[in-house]
Amino acid sequence: MASTLRTPPRFVPTLTTVLEIPAEPVPAEPEAAPALPDDPASTMALPPAVQLSQAEIVSLEEQLLHRVLQRVDLSLEERLSDTVSAAVQDQLDAMVPRLRNEIEAVLRALVIEAMAAELSENTGSTPASGA
Repeated sequence: MASTLRTPPRFVPTLTTVLEIPAEPVPAEPEAAPALPDDPASTMALPPAVQLSQAEIVSLEEQLLHRVLQRVDLSLEERLSDTVSAAVQDQLDAMVPRLRNEIEAVLRALVIEAMAAELSENTGSTPASGA
């Protein structure tokens, strides 16, 4: 099969820039770990020039919490449904043999009682014969 060059469809991403990798990797200089600030508000990933008020921080935290809870709610509902379905199916699978045994025992007892009642009512009669 011969390889032919053809233009890919327009919705397929194409490589437009070629990056050249240096022959030897440049060793990174070890950086000192920054000291953790005492104020948790300053631990947010913001440019150093941005300072938020306490109300803005609370608002951002509430927005983040709301978004996280929405994602958890969607995933939780799906996973709970799957888990409960699997557990119910397991219980049903375990119950089927026991139910069959119980139904068989009850049915056997009913047939025995019915046969006994029928035979006790017709004890004096003789079976019909072709004589």
